[in-house]
Amino acid sequence: MIRAGVRAVLATDPGIEVVAEAADGNEAVELVRAHRPHVAVLDVRMPRTNGIEAAAEIRRTLPATGVVMLTTFGEDDYILRALGCGAAGFLIKSGEPEELVAGVRAVADGAAYLSPKVAARVVAHLASTGAGALAGRQAAARERVAGLTPRERDVLSHLGGGLSNGQIARRLHLVEGTVKAHVSSVLARLGVDNRAAAAVVAHEAGILPPPPPPTEQR
Repeated sequence: MIRAGVRAVLATDPGIEVVAEAADGNEAVELVRAHRPHVAVLDVRMPRTNGIEAAAEIRRTLPATGVVMLTTFGEDDYILRALGCGAAGFLIKSGEPEELVAGVRAVADGAAYLSPKVAARVVAHLASTGAGALAGRQAAARERVAGLTPRERDVLSHLGGGLSNGQIARRLHLVEGTVKAHVSSVLARLGVDNRAAAAVVAHEAGILPPPPPPTEQR
């Protein structure tokens, strides 16, 4: 039923084609190898091999396929593990259907999808061990961000908004290749493996994405 719902939502976008469906994590990895899709949408909890293990295997063997994780706030313990496995997008099952389409499109374009609203709630739920733990993470995030250059901070703020390199380039009036270099430097300086993890650090450090220009607002 869940897979049928996901397929139905994705079918509303004529630019997205669902090439296969998997009943469990093992089958998901096998089908990604067979079809080599731009994006794999994985549930955190799946039979046999779970979504986190499947994501790690997909990123290890087929790095060209971006991974979007479907999760609930009841599965907070899995989020950082999934980030470490290279997931580029996080979608909350209770979110709007449009977010699924937007997330798949963003990851297909090479961006991370962690909207400011979702990212803020993820960070809050990661603090479930107590205010002291959250304060510690916030302080650690601010310390890590302090080593960035002003331009790298600008790039990080836009990463926190889930923008692709092309979108960041247009916002900052830079060449896309320059943005790509800045993104690589930001990930290295923060000690994270992917853009979604960088977005979490940005939100923990209080670096919020700037609002879009008036021409982009709807």
